[in-house]
Amino acid sequence: MDGSGKMSRVRVVVDAMGGDFAPKETVVGALEALKVSDIEVLLVGDQKSVEEELSKHDYDDSLVTVVHAVDKIGDDEHPVHAMRSKPDASIIVATKLLKSGAADVLVSMGSTGASMASAVMILGLMDGLERPCIGGPFLGMSPKTMLVDMGSNVDCRPSLLLSFAALGTAFSRTFIGLENPRVGLLSVGSEEAKGNRQVQECYKLFDDSHMNFIGNVEGMDFFTDKADVIVCDGFVGNILMKFTEGLGTALGSYLQKGLSSQMDNSQADSIISDLWRITNLPRKMGGPLFGVNAPVVLGHGSSKSDGVSGAINTAVRCFDLNLVDSMRNELAEVTALMAKSG
Repeated sequence: MDGSGKMSRVRVVVDAMGGDFAPKETVVGALEALKVSDIEVLLVGDQKSVEEELSKHDYDDSLVTVVHAVDKIGDDEHPVHAMRSKPDASIIVATKLLKSGAADVLVSMGSTGASMASAVMILGLMDGLERPCIGGPFLGMSPKTMLVDMGSNVDCRPSLLLSFAALGTAFSRTFIGLENPRVGLLSVGSEEAKGNRQVQECYKLFDDSHMNFIGNVEGMDFFTDKADVIVCDGFVGNILMKFTEGLGTALGSYLQKGLSSQMDNSQADSIISDLWRITNLPRKMGGPLFGVNAPVVLGHGSSKSDGVSGAINTAVRCFDLNLVDSMRNELAEVTALMAKSG
């Protein structure tokens, strides 16, 4: 709220140079978000390029601020090295604006590694957490079933996966609205003895936690409503997510050929669009970065304007729901339990 007691607009800082189609699509996406959410937008990037894109559109200029940044960090650059050599890169400037209180949430379609590194180094991690992770729903057919980690940590000790489960539980309860989320470990069988060494060591740790752990789940259980939070390391999670993305695209091409002779193009396009949506949910809404001390949402690098707008809407909802504090509290319970158990 502002000084008069009225609800103030959520201030969204966007890395305007992040993503395959920046700054064009990031600018358009931000302006689309202005139409549906009560927000202000700070666009961080090359001022000339960003303002050139803005000049192509009608918008309320009192709600948009351009913040100049001289560099950007690409996907092919080592995140930490690039942060050192490019201290004024757009993602760093944007993250510092969030840290300073000039913005309430941050959205980036840029390098996941750079966005994460910037968030960890500038915003800091929650107490008791070694690394952040990315999570959220990833299948449109199962919009209330979330996956964590989606790809930020390819090697994880059991204690780290337990922390991720706590963050996922907080997200499921706060963002999705499930009172007592069911937590499952992704494995190759439902029996306790199934799985690799990592999963087997995790099982007892999860079973002794305060969370609603229902045991091992399999890949098919993303569709069976057996669990609400499905936990795995980022190596498995990222393969799973990208497999479904690729499957949706491949099936779309296959159906395009088969349906073109049976119905008109608009009907076929509608079916294919729905198929793509249910297999590519993160491209539409982005993925919150779990475990850092402020709301950060990362979008897919190939996102167009609708993906940028969707990620902004997700970030605003995270802020409105005070998701960061919910995660911090859930993590504190798990950390205290782990310390008590030795």
